[in-house]
Amino acid sequence: MRNWWQDLTDLVLPAECGGCGRPRAVLCAACRTALSGAAPRRVRPAPEPAGLPPVHAAAPYADAVRAALLAHKERGALALTGPLGEALAGSVRAGLRAARTRRAGRDGGAGGGPVLLVPMPSARRATRARGHDPALRIAYAAAGELRRTGVPVRVLAALRQRRAVADQSGLGARQRLANLAGALTLAPGCGRLLRGGRVVLVDDLMTTGASLAEAARAVRAARTGPGGGSSISGPAFVYLGETWERRGEQRNGPDRQSAGPRFRRPSGTAVAGGAEGKIDVVCAAVVAASPDAFQIHPELTE
Repeated sequence: MRNWWQDLTDLVLPAECGGCGRPRAVLCAACRTALSGAAPRRVRPAPEPAGLPPVHAAAPYADAVRAALLAHKERGALALTGPLGEALAGSVRAGLRAARTRRAGRDGGAGGGPVLLVPMPSARRATRARGHDPALRIAYAAAGELRRTGVPVRVLAALRQRRAVADQSGLGARQRLANLAGALTLAPGCGRLLRGGRVVLVDDLMTTGASLAEAARAVRAARTGPGGGSSISGPAFVYLGETWERRGEQRNGPDRQSAGPRFRRPSGTAVAGGAEGKIDVVCAAVVAASPDAFQIHPELTE
């Protein structure tokens, strides 16, 4: 009984900070500052992969931020989902603001349509081993935070791996690009759901940018069907929200039961010729990026 009670207590009051190990804190004040204390910034890997959309990150992948991301991803510290989602939401906001500025300068418009967060997919074997999909879970938390501030946002898990890829750890930038080339595709039915919205690719971490560049290619490729419409068809679901997002899991940890995610099956059929609009990958957003990616020359900043 004593061990059982300790396990239950650790769910409600995490044993240690996910960043520094300080006892009885989901994420202590110092580690929260490291994660979200600064304004998200535009980041660029070197070399920058072709087709990589503009990427914003909340913090460098180092020290407490690195520890928190690894604890969430590999050790299932789900109480960290909230703080990580808040950081990702900040990166999304920064990316959308920069996109509006670019468009205003180019064509006088700010862009419209709902914001669609498209998370990087995890391999099925990795999801089984971890017991959850980290990027998708953080995307849900970010969407809840964005909706609370009036952003019309949905999460659409549109991407799938269509072939196996090698473990990325230990691979260089060029090797990662070759490893991921053509590895992603859209899930059935998602092409028409993406058209007309502002697509933001999201992930927990960017290192070389190869994954996000491949994701952008896969999303944009949906425009190549007959008549300019998506060549993807079939059922799909859009994530609408989850009860725990509104009840503050980021403050209380995973002690409350979620009512589960709510999904909507899209109605109608795709319109030939892309009448619903082209798929617009406006930017990408991540929680963290490699420290080198923050070293942007001043003339390249937005």
